[in-house]
Amino acid sequence: MLKIQRSSDAGVVFTLIGRIELEDIAELERLFSLEAGGRFALDLEEITLIDREAVKFLARWELENIELRNCPAYIRVWIDREQKRESHES
Repeated sequence: MLKIQRSSDAGVVFTLIGRIELEDIAELERLFSLEAGGRFALDLEEITLIDREAVKFLARWELENIELRNCPAYIRVWIDREQKRESHES
């Protein structure tokens, strides 16, 4: 289960808590599309589990200049691999 908290002290930050799975992607896309200007950050410090589709989703958003904060090392490595794979396939 994914919990999403939005804060806007020094720019918009979505804190994601729990698991990010395929079924969460549509809701995240909807929330992100509502942000004026499309500039925000994602805080991933409290992510406990993530699947491949969610990693691909985060990799794509990061390439769109969305900042990933407090990204756990194993997720960072996985995102980097997905971005390299995408650049080789393009």
